[in-house]
Amino acid sequence: MRKHIVTAIQAHAAAEYPRECCGLLLAVGRAQQYFPCRNIASEPNEEFRLDPEDYAAAEDLGEVIGIVHSHPDATSRPSPRDLAMCEATGLPWHILSWPEADLRSITPTGSTPLLNRPFVHGVWDCWQVCADWYKGAWGLEFEAFKRDDGWWEQADGPSLYEEAYETAGFVRVDQPHRGDMIVMAVGRTAHPNHAGIYLGTDAALPDEESNTFGPGPFLLHHLYGRPSEIIVFGGPWHDRTRLILRHTTQINGAIGYG
Repeated sequence: MRKHIVTAIQAHAAAEYPRECCGLLLAVGRAQQYFPCRNIASEPNEEFRLDPEDYAAAEDLGEVIGIVHSHPDATSRPSPRDLAMCEATGLPWHILSWPEADLRSITPTGSTPLLNRPFVHGVWDCWQVCADWYKGAWGLEFEAFKRDDGWWEQADGPSLYEEAYETAGFVRVDQPHRGDMIVMAVGRTAHPNHAGIYLGTDAALPDEESNTFGPGPFLLHHLYGRPSEIIVFGGPWHDRTRLILRHTTQINGAIGYG
């Protein structure tokens, strides 16, 4: 990264300390420019959220080619959320520790394993591991459903799985087949709040070692606060089931049960 860009990021980090600073790296013609943004996160000392108006203003100036933020009183090591959001945005992320002033850059890999990914709500969570399985196994892609952390605790709020499954192309069925999505109610919740992919008796995932043995049936899921994993689907998990959903492409014969 060019020296004048690093100097501008350091100045922004110093001005915002102990809050996290955030901004964008722009390509403006043949030049690069750092565009400082406002951090509108509810806890700016712990995280950042770019002001969307600032993002729009930056796009009017040039092409966004990187996301920048600081880690006050911490190392430049990316957090699980940094890694997840880097993949989600498809852009390099540049992290400055402050006041240490160590700058580290991470780039999206374009691929996130289904197993052992850390939990980051809204980016790497139970819905996303299901969506990523469908994309990898069947080539299906879904819209980016907005979901606030803790939505399931609001009795007067939307029941996202129950209200969105038809829009996403699913229908309810009585008995699961491989590739069906199992929607469950886990913990103290007002709505069904957890989902996984029913794998039947075959726990194998392409290019990944599951280390899962036995007759099954198996379920791929990503429980809140834990790494994604494959479990045996039965007992209490079966008792928590509220919906069994099958995608219409499978029903219409475009995809087999294999």
